[in-house]
Amino acid sequence: MSAMWSLWSLLLCEALLPVVAVSVQVLSKVGDSVLLVAECPPGFRVREAIWRSLWPSEELLATFFRGSLETLYHSRFLGRVQLHGNLSLELGPLKSGDGGNFSVLVVDTGGQTWTQTLHLKVYDAVPKPVIQVFTAATEEAQAPQTCQVFLSCWAPNSSDITYSWRREGTMDVGVELPGLFSNRQVLRVSLGPGDKDVAYTCIASNPVSWDTATVTPWESCRHEAASGKASYKDVLLVVLPVSLFLILAGLLGAWHHGCCSGKRKGAGADRVPETENPLV
Repeated sequence: MSAMWSLWSLLLCEALLPVVAVSVQVLSKVGDSVLLVAECPPGFRVREAIWRSLWPSEELLATFFRGSLETLYHSRFLGRVQLHGNLSLELGPLKSGDGGNFSVLVVDTGGQTWTQTLHLKVYDAVPKPVIQVFTAATEEAQAPQTCQVFLSCWAPNSSDITYSWRREGTMDVGVELPGLFSNRQVLRVSLGPGDKDVAYTCIASNPVSWDTATVTPWESCRHEAASGKASYKDVLLVVLPVSLFLILAGLLGAWHHGCCSGKRKGAGADRVPETENPLV
């Protein structure tokens, strides 16, 4: 009963007495544990403290009264919360819905109150990204034996992802490659025979984790050339002459048939029918 009275007294102090407030942002990821540190001012001798979740729902998480630590409060963190001796609160293992606003209210031996608000953002771990290679049709204006490719990178079932690219074997660390599209998810590169072993790496990241995937795009150019895939121009060069030949052959056949039919009709018209003379 005295503990509940102290709790209500502490909350009343927060509402009525001057409060010094500090706001902090904390980042973590699903499956990890996070430590919400209560950074009291120098010389602040804590007498009582209370940790609460403010959003998305207001819940009591842990308290410190008369030298006793208590965490067995019914909240969504029940069984996943620990209050340390320095009054820092440890939460974990974290779930995707554990982000939100948290508050610690402390009172010193002189009755002065101090409040710290922490915003916890929980991210999913970045999965291994997937790279797809698309080859572009070669234009006649391009140099011979060149290959234009589009590299598309994406991290499945993820959000809040940032993408970047790196050409392996170069010292241009931190330099953004040209030819980027769609928020850096797509990279266009032009390859030549000297780029057969050049690899490109896609880095997918969020503020707390990252993963990579690497591809050698010249292999796709070689496979497409070996598969004998023709561009639409090559198809037209074959299809059009054959089509024209068939059309002309059809016209000539029709014209020849018409001429022969006309000659046969003319010959029949010039022939005079023979009649028998009656005997007298």
